Amino acid sequence: QVQLQESGPGLVKPSQTLSLTCTVSGGSITTNYAFWSWIRQPPGKGLEWIGSIAYFGSTYYSPSFKSRTSIARDTSKNQFTLQLRSVTPEDTAVYYCAEGTGPTTYNGPRGQGTQVTVSS
Repeated sequence: QVQLQESGPGLVKPSQTLSLTCTVSGGSITTNYAFWSWIRQPPGKGLEWIGSIAYFGSTYYSPSFKSRTSIARDTSKNQFTLQLRSVTPEDTAVYYCAEGTGPTTYNGPRGQGTQVTVSS
């Protein structure tokens, strides 16, 4: 059973970089055909797909986030990471990592989520 766990600061100041790590257990992030996504849910809104990294290392980004987002992985630690630059209060949300069967899908196991607040 694959499990995911998000970690990172809960408070980020405006204009700074939000950095989160997803640790995967019970399976490998290099497993064939697995895609690993970051998604978020702002208060009162639906889920937003931010981007993903594939089992072979390629990355995919939502056009809404592409200019200020980087997703990377550390296969030795079975982790993948999110960096979201130049954050504003509108980036306040619960951030999730999830597994999926395609670059923009997150139809598999999902972490419990981590609240990130952008405020000075």
